[in-house]
Amino acid sequence: MGVLSNKIDRKQLKPGDQIYSWRQAYLYAHHGIYVGEGMVIHFTTGRGQQNGTPAIFDGLFTSSAPSFDTDIPCLRCGDCREIRTNGVISSCLDCFLSGGELYLFEYGVNIIQFLAQARGGTCTLASSDPTDEVLSRTFYLLENGFGDYHFFKNNCEDFAIYCKTGLLVTPNISVAGGSGQAATYSAAVNSIAAFSRRFVTSKFTSSFYGMTLVSCGTYCYKRLVSDIGFRNGVTKVPLEKIPEMAKAEN
Repeated sequence: MGVLSNKIDRKQLKPGDQIYSWRQAYLYAHHGIYVGEGMVIHFTTGRGQQNGTPAIFDGLFTSSAPSFDTDIPCLRCGDCREIRTNGVISSCLDCFLSGGELYLFEYGVNIIQFLAQARGGTCTLASSDPTDEVLSRTFYLLENGFGDYHFFKNNCEDFAIYCKTGLLVTPNISVAGGSGQAATYSAAVNSIAAFSRRFVTSKFTSSFYGMTLVSCGTYCYKRLVSDIGFRNGVTKVPLEKIPEMAKAEN
């Protein structure tokens, strides 16, 4: 693993690891917790089931569900495209990856390592809890759920981060996300908007590079202050509170 890639070999996997695989030509990564014996527990959604997510993302981010190309259930875990893939489920590693590469999400990185990543959803400044706590949360949520899927507020990365840390962003009693991927998209939009405003009000020849530098700085800053290990409003939430918080949303 390194600055440019967190790719790992299957032989390196350990129970409690947060893993991910890129979907849709690297536009989005699907996250889960490896629990041993070739199995992964993850939070998924199917087309048309992304509660509160803008319709424009419905097709694009259905990648949160494994991409099955057969109606025949997997002999290992029973998954196939005819099986409902919504909520917290257990899949074999092959079905989770859906033909993609395997990557390890890193915890406890420093700020320089964090900002060296071009996009979010690959690492965090937050520290992981011990493996037994991670697995305990993961199996509990498999049985009790993690609320409704929402791309920006409650997605597969939020699920995995909660399993690893017990942390949630809680500006109110509803489940709210700390996803690095969602923060990346938000930071990119803010940076482009800032660049556009400055471009309109400045001379291209004298300030283009300055505007680019400021926009890149804005992007990095927005990513950093949104990280679950850096941002304000982060709370350690007991497992028993998750079902209550999910009900409060509905």
